[in-house]
Amino acid sequence: MWRTFFLFLAAYLVLTAWTLTALPGSTADFARHPWLWVVPILNVLAIANVPRAIYHGRPQGAFLSSAAAIAAFTFLFGAALFPNLITSSEGAAYSLTVSRAASSETTLEIMEVVAALGMPFVLAYTATIYWVFRGKVKLNHASY
Repeated sequence: MWRTFFLFLAAYLVLTAWTLTALPGSTADFARHPWLWVVPILNVLAIANVPRAIYHGRPQGAFLSSAAAIAAFTFLFGAALFPNLITSSEGAAYSLTVSRAASSETTLEIMEVVAALGMPFVLAYTATIYWVFRGKVKLNHASY
C-alpha cells in the first residue's frame, strides 16, 4: 500500500505541476470565484487522510477519503474547463460549451415529466429483482 500511495503522490504532484505550467488558464475561474479554492484544500486533506486512515486500521475512512479525492478531481477538471465541456482543437468557435449543449426549456419540462412518471417503475423493478434474488446461492442437483 505504501509503495502505491507514494507512486500516486509522485504522479499527482508531477501532473499538477504540469497542468499549472502547461495550461495557465486552468486557474482562471479560481480568480473569478475565490470560494473554489476550498476544493483543492479539501482534496489535499482527503489525499493526506488515506495513509493516515490505513495506518490507524480504518479502511472505510481510507475508502471515503479516496472517493472524496476522486470527486474533487472531477470537480477541479470541470472548473478548469468551464464553460467548455469539450474544447475544440480547431478553435474556440467549435468548442462545445454549456449553453450550446443545453436542451430547450420545453425538452427539459418533458423530460422532467417522463422521469417523474418513470422513476417509480424503475424503483419498483429494482426492489422486485433484489427481492426475488435475495439470499445465498444454494448448490444442489439442479445446479451446474
